[in-house]
Amino acid sequence: MSVRSKNLSSVFYADSYHPIQVGSIDGTDVVPHDNAVYRAQLCSSIGLYDPHGDPKATGDPYCTLFVARLSRLTTQDTLHKVMSKYGQVKNLRLVRDIVTGASRGYAFVEYETEREMRRAYMDAHHLIVDDCEIIVDYNRQQLMPGWIPRRLGGGLSGKKESGQLRFGGREKPFRAPLKPIPYEELKKLGIPPPPEGRYMSRFQVPSPPRRERSLSDREEDSHKHRRGSDDRNRKEDAFRSSVDIKEGYYRNRSRHLDDEHSRGRSSSERSDRYHERSSSEKEHLHRRSKDKENRSSSDKAHRHRSSTDKDKHSHKRKERDERYQKQGKYSRHSPHKD
Repeated sequence: MSVRSKNLSSVFYADSYHPIQVGSIDGTDVVPHDNAVYRAQLCSSIGLYDPHGDPKATGDPYCTLFVARLSRLTTQDTLHKVMSKYGQVKNLRLVRDIVTGASRGYAFVEYETEREMRRAYMDAHHLIVDDCEIIVDYNRQQLMPGWIPRRLGGGLSGKKESGQLRFGGREKPFRAPLKPIPYEELKKLGIPPPPEGRYMSRFQVPSPPRRERSLSDREEDSHKHRRGSDDRNRKEDAFRSSVDIKEGYYRNRSRHLDDEHSRGRSSSERSDRYHERSSSEKEHLHRRSKDKENRSSSDKAHRHRSSTDKDKHSHKRKERDERYQKQGKYSRHSPHKD
């Protein structure tokens, strides 16, 4: 991206109002370029306008929004309904012509809190109300140093057709200068120079000014912060204590369940071991019984064989004895030859 194109997308906003500066697109003009700017400069230099002298400008300026480009047909009730979406509306003043009573197309909306005002400042800008695109800004009349209203040649924004464009506001910010900045001339006129190196993007939203708090407010906030911190600490301690109690309860319960499970597992293991031992003992006894039966059968067979052998042997001996006896008998009774 070139330096020129980068500068075209860089903008800055006015923190204070200077009639000559707001008449310039880049905030570097040092002479009025039209009669309206000259008139506004004259009013500013001799103090013809008092921004705090409006009796109708009541309420907290830090909670008040300026709403412009309203339809002339938009009523106060309609605007109240639209702006109530962003917070509690404390007061709403639709500015009217003092002669005809017709709406002049702008209003001031006061909220209960700065937070609500900032929410509407961020979200209600360019909202469509009664077919018109409205613009929303903070209350520059009371919060912007050096403010000059449009009726005296000042103001901000505007349309090209009106011939009174004013720059430096939310709707039409200053562009980053493309030409050298005349620092000396700006300083003589009391015009703040462009913030080189600190430009904003066109898509960034400038923040409205914040209330300057007094020492007593800061001390009160500090006291509230400490008190809130103490309350949070007490709540955290109570929460941690309750958590510790619950954790201790669940730890004890878990330990108890583990013990029961361990006892149940030990009992189961003992039962398994008993069954295993009983099975092994039964198997061992069965094997011993089998061995004993086998040995008994073997002994019986051996005894049977021995008895059989013994009977056979006795029978043979008996036969032999009988045979010998017969032979001896024949030999005694036979005649002898001489």
